[in-house]
Amino acid sequence: MENLTPKEIVAYLDSYIIGQDKAKRAVAIALRNRWRRMQLPEDIAEDIIPKNILIIGPTGVGKTEIARRIAQLTQSPFIKVEASKYTEVGYVGRDVESMIRDLADLSVNMVKKEHRENVFTQAQEHAEERLLDILIPPTAAPSIGQADDPGDAEKSYRHSREKMRTKLQSGQLDDRMIELDVSENIGGMIEVFSSSGIEEIGMQMKEMIPGLFSPKKKRRKMNVGEARHHLIEEEKDKLIDMDKVTQEGINRAEISGIVFIDEIDKVVGRESGTGPDVSREGVQRDLLPIIEGSAVITKFGPVRTNHILFIGAGAFSISKPADLIPEIQGRFPVKVDVHSLSRQHLRRILIEPKNALTKQYQALMSTEKISILFEDDAIDRIAELAEMVNRESEDIGARRLHTVLEILLEDLSFHASDMQGQQVVITPDYVSRNVTVEAIIKAENIRKKRKPGFR
Repeated sequence: MENLTPKEIVAYLDSYIIGQDKAKRAVAIALRNRWRRMQLPEDIAEDIIPKNILIIGPTGVGKTEIARRIAQLTQSPFIKVEASKYTEVGYVGRDVESMIRDLADLSVNMVKKEHRENVFTQAQEHAEERLLDILIPPTAAPSIGQADDPGDAEKSYRHSREKMRTKLQSGQLDDRMIELDVSENIGGMIEVFSSSGIEEIGMQMKEMIPGLFSPKKKRRKMNVGEARHHLIEEEKDKLIDMDKVTQEGINRAEISGIVFIDEIDKVVGRESGTGPDVSREGVQRDLLPIIEGSAVITKFGPVRTNHILFIGAGAFSISKPADLIPEIQGRFPVKVDVHSLSRQHLRRILIEPKNALTKQYQALMSTEKISILFEDDAIDRIAELAEMVNRESEDIGARRLHTVLEILLEDLSFHASDMQGQQVVITPDYVSRNVTVEAIIKAENIRKKRKPGFR
């Protein structure tokens, strides 16, 4: 992890997220504390646990984005889960330990990708030699009995091979068809176990019956360009040490992993005379040992959760943080509020962040050689419309801007291919002609009517 100060972390977040200063400060301090812990002797560092954070506020105001951006900044394994998707162990649904298995899987894949990138040059060299063996096989060289001078025969072969190498490197042979033995992927037989939380059984089966899961080879015809890419990928896998990758991945998950638990307010238990709600309070109690610190069995081995940073988030519109079970409350010692977005916030979100929506649409239209210019008053009008719909309908924060802009630029997006070389100026009048509060609400209502599985 880089030696980033809280001020530097907040400055980075400011370039992507408008407002929510308290939440930014909280996560910046949490990250800095991770770095501080790593500077301490092991016996002291082991006892210093993360100060998990509970972010309280409405949807669409930047809660998830803050967590996602700090993970990007620090190259930390990060997963987002929805607490409402889990159920108590023994009932239908995903058990809460699956979030740690998913985190471990992500972490190992991150490390594997890094290791594979590090051996790219070496893999490229190996792949080139394999291609040359196919294009001009060593058996094509004259044998000792066929040549007057074996030394000359070898020299001639090497010369021919180098000429072929030059053509290969220049791309002259990319379209030539060759036959190559490729491995058939049968990994899906193992992955079946992962969603139910017992993927370690699949790993044990691989060890007990290795031949059963050995990749089969199949001869395929492909051009040299495709074969080069395929062989480079194969050589990368051969060159990396998967034991080392796995260990590093587990270590990274344990030390710098971040789990963002959204909708944690949805697992607040209902008050009733029939005991705790299975999908609510039971989930909290299942979450507790993971957040407190335990070892979760994954297909890569046990992952300790003691120093994983957990960030909980929820609107708490019909409940309050105090309604969580006391043990869970205690495991989220840092609680911060995030506020609803005003018109001014929405305006700034449209133009200030590095990934601002107006910049995204300008970039998209530039591919059609169309220049879009948003007038300041038009930006004001877009923000005003989003605020009005949030006030009259459900408040979904900055997400409302996506709907407004999509409706606003729908006609332009459709006809863009016929408008190359033009400049389009978005004026307040253009906004008023193309977008109304009623149109936005209608678009949102259509989405709400679509149930899961809607076709």
